[in-house]
Amino acid sequence: MLGRMRRRTVLGALLAVPAWLALGGCGRGKPRLPRIDEAGVILAFGDSLTYGTGAAPEQSYPATLERLAKRRVVRSGVPGETAAQGLDRLPDALRDAAPQLLILCLGGNDLLRRGDERSVKSALKAMIELARGRGVAVVLMAPPRPGVFTDAPPLYGELAKELAVPLEADVLKSVLMDNSLKSDLIHPNAKGYARIAEALLRLLHDAGAL
Repeated sequence: MLGRMRRRTVLGALLAVPAWLALGGCGRGKPRLPRIDEAGVILAFGDSLTYGTGAAPEQSYPATLERLAKRRVVRSGVPGETAAQGLDRLPDALRDAAPQLLILCLGGNDLLRRGDERSVKSALKAMIELARGRGVAVVLMAPPRPGVFTDAPPLYGELAKELAVPLEADVLKSVLMDNSLKSDLIHPNAKGYARIAEALLRLLHDAGAL
């Protein structure tokens, strides 16, 4: 009798696990994402890189991704925003957009200002948990360190591993190291944003979202 009760308890706990966690923790390599409905919404959330500074609005990466993915992509980028400011803004953005997927790209301004990376990690983690608590899957996109644009800080990889979040950590570095893809020192041009959208499209396909 006790063994049957324990089995029922374990089964109930497994059934209560959200779909994004079951997919992300399947133990088969990279985290998975639930498929986005054809009428589903993707929320692209971040700073000037999400806003599309350096290009026309229709050339921003969210607008380009919308055309490529054939899903509605809401562009919610605020130039100059820090991770802490993004955390304050996210609840309203989630409510207004009602997305199935959040693409989160914040922390670049904190890095430019030499902010505390532990605070950046804490804010990003809180945003991921907030979205998932509302049933929204998350993709994390990492900016490189400023200057010579080396790799992204380890905090992005640590978060991706800890929370089983798909991570795009290479495309921003490759774009910002190529002058032909930049409008200024820290922002892509239209070609650069197209490169970002293409990389995210591949990630979404690979993770099962499209």
